[in-house]
Amino acid sequence: MKNPLSAVMRSALLLAAIGALCPPSSANAATRITGRVQLGGTEQVQPLAGVPVTLFEATEGTPIHVGRAVTDQDGNFRIQASKQSTESIFFLTASVTRGVTFVTILGPTLPAQATINELTSVAASYSMAQFARKGYISGTPFRLRIAAMMNNNIVSVATGESSSVLMTSPNADESHSLRLTRSLANLLNAAVQNAWIRYVFLMATAPADSLGTPSPDTALGMANLARDPGRLANLIYLLSQSGTAYGPALTQEPDAWTVTVKVNDSGDDNYMFGGPANVSFDSRGYAWIANNVVQGTPYSANRIMVLKPDGTPADGSDGRPVSPVTGGGIYGVGWGITVDRTDTVWIGNFGWGGDDYNPTVDPFVSLDPLVLGNGSVSKFTVAGQSLSDPIGFFGGTYRAQAIKVDQQGNVWIASLGNDRVVVFPEGDHTRAKHLQFYEGAGTFGIAVAPDGGVWVSNSGGLAGKNPSSVAKVRLDSNGEVKLEHFHHVGDTLKVIDVDSQGNAWVASQGDSTIYGFRSNGQPIGAFSGGGVYGPWGLCIDGEDNVWVGNFGPLEVGSNATNNGVSNLCGANRQTWPLGKFLGQPISPSTGYTVHSAGSQVLLHDGTPLYGTGPGAEPSFAPLMRQTSVQIDQAGNLWAFNNWKPRFNTDVGLFNDGTIVVDPDDANPGGDGIVIFVGLAPPPKSQFTP
Repeated sequence: MKNPLSAVMRSALLLAAIGALCPPSSANAATRITGRVQLGGTEQVQPLAGVPVTLFEATEGTPIHVGRAVTDQDGNFRIQASKQSTESIFFLTASVTRGVTFVTILGPTLPAQATINELTSVAASYSMAQFARKGYISGTPFRLRIAAMMNNNIVSVATGESSSVLMTSPNADESHSLRLTRSLANLLNAAVQNAWIRYVFLMATAPADSLGTPSPDTALGMANLARDPGRLANLIYLLSQSGTAYGPALTQEPDAWTVTVKVNDSGDDNYMFGGPANVSFDSRGYAWIANNVVQGTPYSANRIMVLKPDGTPADGSDGRPVSPVTGGGIYGVGWGITVDRTDTVWIGNFGWGGDDYNPTVDPFVSLDPLVLGNGSVSKFTVAGQSLSDPIGFFGGTYRAQAIKVDQQGNVWIASLGNDRVVVFPEGDHTRAKHLQFYEGAGTFGIAVAPDGGVWVSNSGGLAGKNPSSVAKVRLDSNGEVKLEHFHHVGDTLKVIDVDSQGNAWVASQGDSTIYGFRSNGQPIGAFSGGGVYGPWGLCIDGEDNVWVGNFGPLEVGSNATNNGVSNLCGANRQTWPLGKFLGQPISPSTGYTVHSAGSQVLLHDGTPLYGTGPGAEPSFAPLMRQTSVQIDQAGNLWAFNNWKPRFNTDVGLFNDGTIVVDPDDANPGGDGIVIFVGLAPPPKSQFTP
């Protein structure tokens, strides 16, 4: 094969000469990193000689050069660095040839060994996608460290091979992301050796408003693809077929080039995920996750899960608890969980049913909330210490759903079971106040506006048998809950969120529509498309665009096997893609989907999703019925598999407020979280670590 490096040999030799004339002083030589630049992973490996390699420390501005080297004839390099660790992260770049830059993310501590190849560059571009907008990696140390942790979920930095996370369940061939990353690595492999493929890729991944100017290099082009993965997806697939160094790769074109990491380890297989519903991130990026039921049953779970920023269970380090967490009245947590600005965790308990669950009795009225804790509020420190009573705090709440804390520390709770919004002033449940809505309102969602007002969504009941509505309320100077405005709208409203301008956006499950309202209550419009289907989860990103998690069809017998995550243009016109307008979809018509590569979905203990009993069929849907999408501080979007794909009366159907369930066959609770790496602009954090 013709050597593709001739265009950079002159600069390589110049760097080598500079290094020989100006070796690092012994006083500054704190550590040494060695490695290799190569094409290919473990098979078809070709070392690349004469390649300039640079070690950088990322900052909030331009990266700092820490060290340089040029690879020898075996592709090896050695860099003597001036420091071993940083509050931010280190990364390596290799200028392979004109327009081709490979990158490896090292994290906050320099490893002894690193590989730079196509696969490490794919992982780097995706994990750092939200921090590469200026043409280089730049961001706050806190955010960059989380992104680096997600990088390690994709690739092994030491070997340049796929990570053990992607190689094993619940990833591997249970989803298509392992093969997708290898297809992208094959594309980069071909781009090194074929200038035409390189040019087409750089043109295809240029921003839509670039006026025909290609991406400057492959690393930035790949980051552009990570942020806009549905654009020209078919062309990217054709280009990826030109390389064969990594396999097995994709055998069919994806809907979009999203890279996902699925996580389902609760920390204890005796209490696996069962209907994870929502998450709130604390000041160190830990994920506090609401969990509905005991896996495989309709019975209330009495534990929540806490995951590290990379999706592994919290293990008691870093001032955080061992996952899962119990106590303090936790009982069938619904959608309500939030971490406030003081790092206090607030949890809303819904309560689905107890061990003596009787499907012929209506649990909404027959179970004593003061006995079982249905509707109470639990409170914890981020160390996992309970601050609430053994059955939680009561202050007029029943069947709690969303829970949020406003700028003054007032805790707002959507009390679905008695149709009211409840507030604990300054977190004190003994001074609780509430505003009563109409009978059957089924209060569900809470969102705190920048002006201190609070938006509320009323579902009309979980099954939407009654009218839905939105309202904006406020705690007035007398400490009473005051109604500012109210609108009947939509069908079976679920999650509501507010953008930076104070506009409210709400998911309307029954009519597959997203509704928007100005801060003063004036309607913005009704929007759909981009894969919106039975929307439940909703969040606003750092650019004020709208993300939607889709629950899918509700008809008895329906099987949601192709659900996706949707993205719509929000109120900030400066962030709309070229040619798009308010409310129009950014995601493809399918949404951002995740498919199996041939293996059935397994729970963390290795059993099939629907078990092994009579009539249990395998599932091949890694992304299921979602009730929440949330974005972490590195721009990773977490989508929650709350309910399994099948929707039959034997797995749970809400009917006029009654849960119709056969407990011997019930299996409603979804299995874990699917994390879309680097997909969304991170929100403005309430924390300043």
